[in-house]
Amino acid sequence: MPNELTVYLHFPCFDGVVSAVLASEYLKQKKGWDTREVVPCGYSDRSTWVSCPLARPAAVVDFLYHPDADFWADHHETTFLTPESQAHFDKRQPGHLFFDPSALSCASVIWRNTYQSIRRPRFREMVSWANRIDGAKYHSVEEAVLGDAPALRINMSFMRDPSREYCQFLVEHLRSKSLAEVASLREVADRYRSARKEIRTGQELFRKSSRLERDGIVVFRVDNSDAVGVSRYAPYLKYPKALYSVGILDSRDGTKITAMRNPWRHFRSVPLGQIFRQYGGGGHQRVASVLVKNSQEAEDTLQSILADLRRAISSKLSLAKDMVTGD
Repeated sequence: MPNELTVYLHFPCFDGVVSAVLASEYLKQKKGWDTREVVPCGYSDRSTWVSCPLARPAAVVDFLYHPDADFWADHHETTFLTPESQAHFDKRQPGHLFFDPSALSCASVIWRNTYQSIRRPRFREMVSWANRIDGAKYHSVEEAVLGDAPALRINMSFMRDPSREYCQFLVEHLRSKSLAEVASLREVADRYRSARKEIRTGQELFRKSSRLERDGIVVFRVDNSDAVGVSRYAPYLKYPKALYSVGILDSRDGTKITAMRNPWRHFRSVPLGQIFRQYGGGGHQRVASVLVKNSQEAEDTLQSILADLRRAISSKLSLAKDMVTGD
């Protein structure tokens, strides 16, 4: 049916879920489109993303640009897979296409362009939390790892269930309920409690599976596939003065390499998303990840990424020194 919308979103990701909620509400108001299906996407879809047709009408949020998208919003600087995708986007403007790589969250990009049509306090609260979670604007590393505000409970529950069904459940309920109401639902509360236990176990495992290098980079490899959850902020709970973390996470769903700049240290990050893009991944300047095929590829790729990261840091320091000395 022409009025049945399919929403594609980055998941498991709080920003992706909130972005899907806002896009669904906006397109219902403006176009009369009812959201028929919610489709979670991840960077494992990268190689076939542009070539696969979308179910139309389609909204794509917090994820790679697709030429079939009737509505698209993102804030990832690595969103255009090819120069042709960038050119296609440039030709289509203006319209229901919103891109701002400087934004803390995709939800904030959508909200800024659509709030007059969907102005509700509970949506504003969701956008505020999307900025806080996706932009790593936590008050402390303890809040980031074990915070229990409603938005953080929902965010933590993804760790326990990253399924398509759960993604659809959250989008549907957040369209009509507040963060506190959704966090209190049994389906969310049970997953949150289970995930919180796993994170505590994972923190102990992380301490034994990580090291801090002399240059301030935390390097780790953790198997979190069996009742173990490792927070992306785990490196900074153990090593609060570290500058970056880069490591391998082995999970039920595969092997991932992830990197992050310490959000509690004040300095400008090297472009992690651009570094990871060379290996088939992506992200922001301050956080990035990539899925790999197997254990050996993970180790080889990790070493290559570490070398690229160190070169980027060295180049940045040399440039800063030249600016100071006038060379």
